[in-house]
Amino acid sequence: MCGIVGYIGDKSPVEVIMTGLHRLEYRGYDSSGVAVVGENGLDCVKSVGKLKIMDQKLEEHPLKGNLGIGHTRWATHGVPSEANSHPHFNGAKTIAVVHNGIIENYYELREQLQAAGVVFRSQTDTEVIAHLVDKYYEGDLFAAVKRALKDCEGAYAIGVICQDNPDVLVAARHGSPLIVGLGDNEGYIGSDVPAIMKYTRNVMYIENGHVCEITRAGVKIEDVDGNPVSMEVKTVEWDDAAAEKEGYPHFMLKEIHQQGAVLRNTLAGRIDEHSDSVRLTDMNIAPEELKACGKIFIVACGTAWHAGMVGKFLIEKFAKVPVELDLASEFRYRDPIIPPNSIMIPVSQSGETADTLEAIRIAKSRGAKVASIVNAVGSSVARESHGVVYQQAGPEIGVASTKAYTSQCMCFALFTIWLGQVRGTLDKDQVAMMIRELRAVPDKVDAILKNQDKVKELANRPEYRDAVGAFFLGRNYNFPSALEGALKLKEISYIHAEGYAAGEMKHGPIALVTNTFPVVCVAVKGETYEKMVSNIQEIKARAGLIISVATEGDESIQAHSNDVIYIPECYEPYSPILVAVPLQLLAYHISANLGRDVDQPRNLAKSVTVE
Repeated sequence: MCGIVGYIGDKSPVEVIMTGLHRLEYRGYDSSGVAVVGENGLDCVKSVGKLKIMDQKLEEHPLKGNLGIGHTRWATHGVPSEANSHPHFNGAKTIAVVHNGIIENYYELREQLQAAGVVFRSQTDTEVIAHLVDKYYEGDLFAAVKRALKDCEGAYAIGVICQDNPDVLVAARHGSPLIVGLGDNEGYIGSDVPAIMKYTRNVMYIENGHVCEITRAGVKIEDVDGNPVSMEVKTVEWDDAAAEKEGYPHFMLKEIHQQGAVLRNTLAGRIDEHSDSVRLTDMNIAPEELKACGKIFIVACGTAWHAGMVGKFLIEKFAKVPVELDLASEFRYRDPIIPPNSIMIPVSQSGETADTLEAIRIAKSRGAKVASIVNAVGSSVARESHGVVYQQAGPEIGVASTKAYTSQCMCFALFTIWLGQVRGTLDKDQVAMMIRELRAVPDKVDAILKNQDKVKELANRPEYRDAVGAFFLGRNYNFPSALEGALKLKEISYIHAEGYAAGEMKHGPIALVTNTFPVVCVAVKGETYEKMVSNIQEIKARAGLIISVATEGDESIQAHSNDVIYIPECYEPYSPILVAVPLQLLAYHISANLGRDVDQPRNLAKSVTVE
């Protein structure tokens, strides 16, 4: 979740690094630092807090040279402080290291190094890497890094520079994301593509266990044992403006408004116009294996887990395969029983979520096939899967997931139709109807976004804006909508909110309902509508404040609600995609009205790449 940027070339390293670090602010951080090799050796500036403080310090203490590394840190070992900020150094301050990940055996390494007389300046695990590189350094930085990494256990993406090798930038990756960018007589490293896309679109996605020596002339890649590795250079096709706000006050609002276009992108090329069928060209799992599948495991974290719940309902309903939904952080520790002919579906926007990756490895070790839903092309989740459905959502900068969630739900809808086709659980007419309804979803999302005045008005009303807590209730397909709506509100506004299956309300939660307690009820037309209305009436009888999310034309719901937000009529299994939009807007506008840091809520990071 930390941000890494490095550069070698004729440009100002500080300019390149700080531009990249600002682009990576969405990953979350508590401190930052930059080190540059110049005429006066290795120099560094560090800061605690936002990057604007770092910008000011660099103006007061300019760093000049042609080689540098930078870092934004989210603390894992040691409190946020300048001493614990990256880069970290060897004793003589001739070698600097930036690191994303966790060195799991750092304590043992630290004790060994201290016994040899090494003095540590920080509480971090990263500092052991700098001292290990120093231990093995004999004039060749590339060789020293490879030897040092053999001693390290855990996850890392690192950048290393040395004042005695001013023409070399070394990078390595194991478990944490890292890319190398190629320019004209220059090279870059970054922990994510937006960090360097202003300067180059030619990138290599570094694999686990690879170490890179980057010079002006190019890149040499080997494994830690010195075996040469060949890597393909890929061209990034994202529009550079995708990393900018485009006039919106926050990235989150921009990304909410992108959802119609994103959903069209998710559908693009996946529906055969001639046969009214879904085709998933990257799903490299044989039809025989799909037909033989007796169980599906969906694993994910956070918002992706809510999308996974939507997927569970869809797959069981239409593809007729039992689905077990797991939090990836629990799956990896519960010794799961994975029968033969099982398929795992990991869901991850970043494709680098540590717990999800470990769940994949467990499933594969027990014979399961892996078909992932992921946004980041070339990410670890995608590479470690047999097949993949790419979300096509583009970079998502806001920490609170919006377009990634709805595109994940869309991917599950596509996967369900495709699986139903292969297994014969959906006939041709059903497939045609489901595709027709799916194609209508993006336009309906656009319609919601054009008519959000009601949501804005509710978000500024004191009874909702200033509430200390809230419930979100839903049933069936929209139980995950309740969970996701509650998560959005709590993570960006800091109002405590809980999502519940509406049928569980009487099993305890209803005790909290008062005339100052808002309850958001998802009551769209569908199989459980009447049950949902009954739940709403129970809350109304206890003077609860009710916001209902309902289907356009449903005027009767107004008699049971304080306020109603309408969405277009839609096919119920796809309604979570539409319902998500007003719930995102409600959370956003409440948060903005409260003056919260919408794009970077406290204590959160975009991608959880360490356990």
